[in-house]
Amino acid sequence: MATGGEIDTDILSDEIFDVLCSMCKNRGINTEGENFCIDCHDYFCINCVKVHNQVPVLASHKVLDKSQVKLGTSKALPRAPAERCDRHSHKHIDMYCQNHDNVGCTTCMAIDHRSCKDIFYIPEFIQNKFYQVASREIQTKLKSLAKILAVQANKLQQDKQSLLKRKAELLDDIRKFRQEINDQLDKLEKCSVDEIENKFKLLEDKIEEGLQNLQAHKSMVTSANDKLASPNPNQVELFVHVKMGEDAENVANKFIKDTKKKITVSDIEFQPDRKLLQCLKQNKTIGMLTEKTIETADNLLKITGGQSYFIKVKSNENTCSITNACYMENDTIILADFTNNKLKRLDSHNYTISDCYNLPGYPWQICKINETEVAVTLYTKQEIHFISVDRKMRTTDKIKTDFDCLGLAYANNDLYISDDTSVYIYTMTGRKLKQFSTDQSGHELFSDIVSLAVSKDATRIYVADGDKGLIVLDNNGQIVTTFNGKQLQGAIYCHLTEAGSVLVSGNSLNNVLQFTSDGELIGEIIKADSGKQGINSVCCNQQMSKMCISREDEDNIEVYDI
Repeated sequence: MATGGEIDTDILSDEIFDVLCSMCKNRGINTEGENFCIDCHDYFCINCVKVHNQVPVLASHKVLDKSQVKLGTSKALPRAPAERCDRHSHKHIDMYCQNHDNVGCTTCMAIDHRSCKDIFYIPEFIQNKFYQVASREIQTKLKSLAKILAVQANKLQQDKQSLLKRKAELLDDIRKFRQEINDQLDKLEKCSVDEIENKFKLLEDKIEEGLQNLQAHKSMVTSANDKLASPNPNQVELFVHVKMGEDAENVANKFIKDTKKKITVSDIEFQPDRKLLQCLKQNKTIGMLTEKTIETADNLLKITGGQSYFIKVKSNENTCSITNACYMENDTIILADFTNNKLKRLDSHNYTISDCYNLPGYPWQICKINETEVAVTLYTKQEIHFISVDRKMRTTDKIKTDFDCLGLAYANNDLYISDDTSVYIYTMTGRKLKQFSTDQSGHELFSDIVSLAVSKDATRIYVADGDKGLIVLDNNGQIVTTFNGKQLQGAIYCHLTEAGSVLVSGNSLNNVLQFTSDGELIGEIIKADSGKQGINSVCCNQQMSKMCISREDEDNIEVYDI
């Protein structure tokens, strides 16, 4: 290892001329400077350098003899390295490791480069190797990098402003939603107050009526008593007054008895709806914060971290065959178990089945209607069932058709249903609006429809046909494009992602392809694999962070990170 000890004065200029001691000069005395301090950038005479070195703060400074300093102008420049080490501040950067192309102090070299062979003292290396530092080239690169960093800093500042703006918008959304809750609670409170006001008004009216009747009975009793108390009545009048008094007594007693049966104020209670309070207590927040990945038409989804989850329950008599899976907004997954005639709700937090619902037929495809409801086709029943999935799953409604229901999608408050060879558009009440079976030339559009998907604006209908691949239609049933290349064999399921691209699973090749909204192939997300069971369905959550895959005749589903 080549190292430098004493500074080689041969590499320094012989052109030496007198320089003045800085400290003496400040006192108006001209004294020759015999030493130069690299850190102070000042010259000192023999006496002043002793004072300099006695100051604790200056004790670590590097002081050179005048003979070690190159002089060429009236302002002398140090020839030895002056930059201090970041890690060892008391040391100067005066060493160079050629093996790693790094500079550092002697301590750095002793610690980090002890095994390196080519370590040099920088002044010697530059002189002996005729090394020239390309400062201009480095400066150009640094200036270019400075501009890039400035642009990036500006971009980050813009991102920060956008972030703060979005934060303010979200906080405003929370306040607005809180106001909606307050308004609704105000309405509920008003209804409860009105109910009490109406109830008590009715009771007050009854009491007022009772007081009036009481006064009438009191007057009747008083009158009968006064007549009996009249002096010297004849026998006839006395008999009449006695009978009238008895009648007054009977009527008054009956009134008193009836009055005692009336509802008193203490009988009325307010029973708060504890379910409402309990519902609020169960929630930690008044909403859910979600993040959505922006997906572009050219962005092929990439999956990682696949995990398999067991979804068979004790009541299942057969091996599961999940023909369809559907993500809800809270990432709960609803599964259609064809062989066991069940809908299953999979909790996405621990991936366990939290609820099962028995169906009267074989479920094929599910579509989400809203946050708490899905619709499902029952293949053998020729029916569409609407299922509430909010708490305990239950059927809320159903539609009867005259064909075997397979594909199912929902958009613009209409249902899109298919059998093997036709696509139908139905209202939510079960009225048929359209049917697509043939093109303008009378040729059959489909031969083996398995599933459907529809764009949010209902301008595109996506059909997975086992024989003809992916078929994209407009809302009038006209073909936009088709894809039936060798990458897609046995198209069985199509799924529209939140951003608008279409995923299609091929049952024969066990792969998943991604298409643009117009049916152009982007690429293969899941590669073909003949060693596994055929893929039945594929779906992504709204945040585009998870992908769920089900396979034919398997008691597990696969969930991947995107």
